Amino acid sequence: MHMAALKACGLTQVYGRLHIRPEELAEAIALLKFNNFIGVNLTIPHKTAVLPLLDVIHPHAKLMGAVNTLAFDEGSLTGFNTDGTGLVRAIAQDFDASLGNLRVLILGAGGGAGRAIALQCALEGCRQIVLVNRTLDKVEALAAEIRQLIPSEKPAPQVFAVSLTDPNLADYVAATDLILQCSSLGMNPEDPSPLNRSLLRRDHCVYDTIYSSRTQLIRDAEGVGARTANGLSMLLHQGALAFEIWFQREAPVDLMQAALLQYRAAK
Repeated sequence: MHMAALKACGLTQVYGRLHIRPEELAEAIALLKFNNFIGVNLTIPHKTAVLPLLDVIHPHAKLMGAVNTLAFDEGSLTGFNTDGTGLVRAIAQDFDASLGNLRVLILGAGGGAGRAIALQCALEGCRQIVLVNRTLDKVEALAAEIRQLIPSEKPAPQVFAVSLTDPNLADYVAATDLILQCSSLGMNPEDPSPLNRSLLRRDHCVYDTIYSSRTQLIRDAEGVGARTANGLSMLLHQGALAFEIWFQREAPVDLMQAALLQYRAAK
């Protein structure tokens, strides 16, 4: 998708993939800077490990505690995070809805992606956020962080920390507009859904961040007539936001999406 964007904008740069091991990160960053790279996208496990290597951390990325996009500018290295903002655009595209107007339930909220998405939901003004995880300690800490995040002059969201075995889980799901699945469950096509199909309703919107396979959660949601989408749109908009950071111009999102879908179809 980045190569399609570069070509459409008449830019001569090339987007490539580098396999950098954890112990190589510091040396790799120094070499990228020395060789006049414009920017870099980072994935796990580098999103937090790179923080001490940055000259500047964008305030939004600092809040998220992780970066996925780097920009080199005259020897200075700045870290950004486009995870949450990419989701906002994805929800608008897939469900024609503003994330801030929805009551959300986040499955796998204890992980890195779940944390970023939960914080973004709070920043967008979601009035109810339900954090669901196998164990409670991580989401209880995240719930406390979200409550402290909202300025006192703004209405505070209702934030609940819930385990997957909570007897009231069905009630929380029933009071939800958007279900966001952020755990790794579903990477394997044989993985079960984290939610019982009986909890899903036709009026739910269900978004699974996994796009490498059609997860059981998505199949179950489609089976009851719910609207569904997967993480491919989030990937698209994360990439488009990174392009805009690097080149200070609007990304050709439609062309990037076409290239991304063409690539996925050929896999």
